[in-house]
Amino acid sequence: MALLSNFGKYKNFGLLIIRAGLGILFIYHGLPKLIGGPVKWEKLGTAAGSVGIHFLPMLWGFLCAITETFGGVLVIVGLAFRPVCLLMVINLIIAALFTFRLSGNFGDATHAIEDAITFAGLFFLGPGAYSVDKS
Repeated sequence: MALLSNFGKYKNFGLLIIRAGLGILFIYHGLPKLIGGPVKWEKLGTAAGSVGIHFLPMLWGFLCAITETFGGVLVIVGLAFRPVCLLMVINLIIAALFTFRLSGNFGDATHAIEDAITFAGLFFLGPGAYSVDKS
């Protein structure tokens, strides 16, 4: 359609919308985990057992909370964008595996899988022109 063909020139604005939306949601989900303290981190860190990591669950939970919270901020501003996207993909794969292991239902893990796919795509696209990294 000719009417919609001009929107291709707004790719960078589209990337900004995606970055802002995902970043805000990950801050929203990560901040309570981060301020939950050691008890919350240890519980969260048990998810690493889904990939065979059974030691130091408090550390892994803390790193998960940091990744979600500060990763969300960095995604919004587009700073260290590709490394953050990679960390988000790893975090979300573990979340998906953990959720699937708990429920045995693929449908319960699809939200984490969808986010992992989105961050994987963003890893290759880059943050766009409206970012600190500007790539």
